[in-house]
Amino acid sequence: QVHLVESGGGSVQAGGSLSLSCTASGSIFNFNLMGWYRQTPGKQRELVATVTSGGDTNYADSVKGRVTISADDARLTGYLQMNSLKPEDTAVYYCKAETRLGDFWGQGTQVTVSS
Repeated sequence: QVHLVESGGGSVQAGGSLSLSCTASGSIFNFNLMGWYRQTPGKQRELVATVTSGGDTNYADSVKGRVTISADDARLTGYLQMNSLKPEDTAVYYCKAETRLGDFWGQGTQVTVSS
């Protein structure tokens, strides 16, 4: 089983920054796609950003220009750098990895942006 652990969540004032990380462990050496999603109470989980093993990135319109997704294959770690955070960015952020063993999700990390 592949295990994903997110870190870096927390509370920040509007306009501030946070950097999330997602470290994978298990019987994998690489990923096909790594992504970040977020969910707030009463809403479905939504895409934030994804990056493929080829380096192609995709961002939700709501975060374009403020968020950068990246991955370090050697460390089996994905990152989400978030700048100029807004209160509407408040959510539980989940890491997802698509690998040769299937798709796996982390347990989530809370991001709270105060106005």
